Amino acid sequence: QRQPVESGGGLVQAGGSLRLSCAASGRTFTNFAMGWFRQAPGKERELVVHIHWSSGTTFYADSVKGRFTISRDTAKNTLFLQMNSLKPEDTAVYYCAAGTAWPVANFRVDYWGQGTQVTVSS
Repeated sequence: QRQPVESGGGLVQAGGSLRLSCAASGRTFTNFAMGWFRQAPGKERELVVHIHWSSGTTFYADSVKGRFTISRDTAKNTLFLQMNSLKPEDTAVYYCAAGTAWPVANFRVDYWGQGTQVTVSS
């Protein structure tokens, strides 16, 4: 695996939607996992959601449950994040990450994407 590459992001009004994509490189392996983090100005980077690649098991932060959906295309090793009902507090740089999850709830990052800005206006 190498650095994943994100695409998507941008500016949207509150209540709107955005979709992020992330292409992973290399081969997947046992307990391979990917996820999305975000970092708002002046705040620490936080885990938004991650997915255990082979099982599809997902783990969401409470702040995005019911609004964000993570999915994957295993044939293309591509990760997606569908973000609906966006709020101004969702404004942040969103980072794709690749690593391992074992136990599946514990996500350890080995590679970070370059980040993509998501801005939600009120």
